[in-house]
Amino acid sequence: MSKPLQISPETAIKLSEQLNIPLEHLMHMPKHILLQKLAELAKKEADAAQEKPEQ
Repeated sequence: MSKPLQISPETAIKLSEQLNIPLEHLMHMPKHILLQKLAELAKKEADAAQEKPEQ
């Protein structure tokens, strides 16, 4: 079993909401999986920003 992630409570709550993952699952998620999910989220946000016309 992996030890909980070393992140602040505020960061954990924000990530949990953005990734739509229960906080308990996030805190015990392996780092490589968390990094993969963060990369997917960043790609999704970048794609959405490109689709939005600039003003």
